[in-house]
Amino acid sequence: MQYRQVCSRSGFHRVCVLVLALLCAGCGPTPGRLSDIRERGTLIVLTRNAPTTYYIGRNDRPQGTEYELVKDFAHSLGVKPKFVFKNSIAELLKALDDGEGDMIAAGLTRTPLRHRRFEFGPDYQQVTQQVVCRRDDAQPDSVAELADVDLEVVADSSYVDRLRALRKKHPGLHWRVNATEGTEQLLRKVWAGKLACTVADSDIVAINRRYFPNLTVAFDLSPPQSLAWVLPRGSDALRKAMDGWMTKYRDSGRLQHLMKHYYGLAAVFDYVDTRTYVRRIESVYPEFAGLFLQAADVYDLPPMILAAQSYQESHWRPDAISSSGVRGMMMLTRNTASALGVKNRLDPAASIRGGARYLARMRRRLGPNIRKQDRIWFALAAYNVGLGHVRDARRLTKRLGHDPDRWADVSKVFPLLSESRYYRSLPHGYARGLEPVRYVHRIRNYADILRYRLNMVDEPENLALDDDQ
Repeated sequence: MQYRQVCSRSGFHRVCVLVLALLCAGCGPTPGRLSDIRERGTLIVLTRNAPTTYYIGRNDRPQGTEYELVKDFAHSLGVKPKFVFKNSIAELLKALDDGEGDMIAAGLTRTPLRHRRFEFGPDYQQVTQQVVCRRDDAQPDSVAELADVDLEVVADSSYVDRLRALRKKHPGLHWRVNATEGTEQLLRKVWAGKLACTVADSDIVAINRRYFPNLTVAFDLSPPQSLAWVLPRGSDALRKAMDGWMTKYRDSGRLQHLMKHYYGLAAVFDYVDTRTYVRRIESVYPEFAGLFLQAADVYDLPPMILAAQSYQESHWRPDAISSSGVRGMMMLTRNTASALGVKNRLDPAASIRGGARYLARMRRRLGPNIRKQDRIWFALAAYNVGLGHVRDARRLTKRLGHDPDRWADVSKVFPLLSESRYYRSLPHGYARGLEPVRYVHRIRNYADILRYRLNMVDEPENLALDDDQ
C-alpha cells in the first residue's frame, strides 16, 4: 500500500515504472524449472554435434547416446526435446549460465570447478581420460615422459583441469589448448601425423579407433570419472525427475543396451588384407557369385562393385552382425530392411537383393547433374554415411570453388564435414567425413582385386574409373 502511494507521486512515477519492469523481467519462464518446461511443452537441451552426443546417421535420422537418452527422458516428462547446438565446452557452459537452455547433455564429466557453478543430474556412464598417440611413433609411458611430447588438448575441458592438477607434481608438464577444434578433430590430427598426442575420454577413443586403428592409448591419465547432465542452479525439481527416470531406465536394462549399441564395437576392416581376401575369393565368393550377378542385373549395378561392397560390409558372412544392429551380407539396419521388404536380413539372397536395391535407390536420388562414371561412388558414399551428408559435401565443395558433380573433388572436401567451422553451417551437421571416402576407396580396391583374380582384366588398377560399365 505504501509502495503504491509513493509510486503515485509524479516525481517517482518514471522510476517506479522502470523498477516494476525490471521486477517483471524475472517473472517469466526460468530455464531448468520443471513447471515451466511442462507448461511450454519442450525441454531445451544444449549439446554438441558429435559422434558421442548427437549426429545424423546413415539413415538421415538423429542418433547418438545423448540424443537417445534425452529423447526418452523428455518423453517421461510428457514434453518434446529441442536441441540447441554449441561448438565448444566453453560455449555450452556460458549458454547455460545465460539461460539459453534447461540442461546440457554433451558427455561432460563432473569436476569440482563445474560443481561450483552448476548442478548435475545422475551419472549415466563411466569414462577415463586417456593419452592417445600414434601406434608407429614413440609413446610416453607416464606423466613424467609426457613432458617431452607435443601435446594438444581441447580448451575449457576436464582434460585441462586434470593436467593442471598433475603439473603440481610434474612442473615440466606443458601442453597447448585448442579453442576451435573438438576432441574428435584432435584425434584425427594425431592419426594424420600432425600432432604427437592428445587427451580424450575413453568413450570417444573407443569410437574413433574403429576408424583410425593406428591410434593407441599410451596410458590412462585419470581414474574413472562420471558423465552427467549439467543443470542450472535451482533446478531441484528437474534433477529429482531425472534421478527417478534414470533409476527406472537403468533397472530396466535399457541403459546397458544403449551403451552396448554404441560402444560394443564390432570388427572393422580398415585395410586391404590381400592374402585373406584372395583366399576368400577362392573359397567363399563362388557360393554367392550368382546372387551378386542377378541382383546387379536387376538394378543395373556393376556386379564387381556390388560384390566388393558386400565384402567390405561383412567379409561375405551371411550371419555377420554388429553391436549397432546392422546385419547380414549387406549389413542392413532393421528399418532399412523393412522399407526394402527384406524379412530376413540373414538370408544371403534377400540381403544382397535388398542392398542392391538400396544402392540403386541412392544412385537414383542423387540428381541429374553427376556424370555417369561418378554416380556409383556418390551412391556408395550415401549408402555408408547417408544421402543428407553427401548433399552437404557437395554443397561445401561448390562453396569452396570445386566441382560438386565430380567424386574426385567431393572426396577431398568430404573430410571437412568433421570440422565445426564447416559442418555448423550445413543442414545435416557433423559427419565423420573421412569414413565414406575410405569406404569408397576400399571397395574400389576390393573390386580391382576381384576382377584380376577372376581373369576379367590384365591390369586391375586401370579400370578404377570404369566401374559403371
